[in-house]
Amino acid sequence: MPLQVDLEPKLTAAQVNLLLAQAYPQLNEGHRFYEATDVFPGGCTVRLNADERHVRPGGTVSGPSLFTLADIGGYVCALSHAGPDELSVTTNININFMRKAEAGPIDGHCRILKLGRKLMVFDVDIVAGGQTIAHATGTYSIPPAS
Repeated sequence: MPLQVDLEPKLTAAQVNLLLAQAYPQLNEGHRFYEATDVFPGGCTVRLNADERHVRPGGTVSGPSLFTLADIGGYVCALSHAGPDELSVTTNININFMRKAEAGPIDGHCRILKLGRKLMVFDVDIVAGGQTIAHATGTYSIPPAS
């Protein structure tokens, strides 16, 4: 599916990371576990720098950690494209886990499938070691402009 290149970002990755640190400090607790690495027309790339805190028994990165990466990807898309309103909220996410991943960098490649006045639909391909390890689709509610 092609990117929605007609969507122009309103914030850069650095601006989104600053907003996340201010509005949601408990996400990283002073570290850089979850971060936006790129924002581009119609999408973004987010990263989980997974360490032992994110690993479940068996040595694989936990499902909740990967789910959070998918959710952060949607949030970064909403913040960067709909505007920096911290009250954008998840209304739905579906995720499919396909392969296990070890600790290390895990990237979420996010695409906005539709950005309307009230809702944003997105998908995210979660990649580690050059392979898709999970795929998610979701919807964010966009607060009305004030």
